Amino acid sequence: MQTGPENTDGNGTKNALEYLTFTLGKEEYGIDILKVQEIRGYDVVTHIANAPEFIKGVVNLRGVIVPIVDMRIKFKLGEPTYNEFTVVIIMNVLERIIGMVVDGVSDVVALNPEQFKAAPEMGSSMDTDYITGLGTLNDHMLILVDIERLMSSEEMQVMEQAN
Repeated sequence: MQTGPENTDGNGTKNALEYLTFTLGKEEYGIDILKVQEIRGYDVVTHIANAPEFIKGVVNLRGVIVPIVDMRIKFKLGEPTYNEFTVVIIMNVLERIIGMVVDGVSDVVALNPEQFKAAPEMGSSMDTDYITGLGTLNDHMLILVDIERLMSSEEMQVMEQAN
């Protein structure tokens, strides 16, 4: 079980960590802002034969072929809809560029260590190793995702073949 991520200033003083927040359905998630390269509108992708459903395909981003992962499909949150609010978060994860389709980007927030809560134990039937914890923001919770752990999970390794 993890507690929140650690960020110290060299003197042992804990600092706030910044997260890019995004929505999927009714839930709000957060990823480390340092992993984010850019945010783009959703555009047409080139489909890859026999790829899992959550991999929408690839796009050519300034000469780099970038796999696009639809997080609504990956997290089994119902049928995705693509509209003017749908965005792709382009990230540099594990030394590769990956695009993540989300319903919308909300904000960049700084969370102090006291705003972190440990992720609940969900049992072995659910893969939640990528959830680092929950952040408390005023009146709602933010699900904090370790994007490197999520993108390095076994089922995501098929993206290596897409590159």
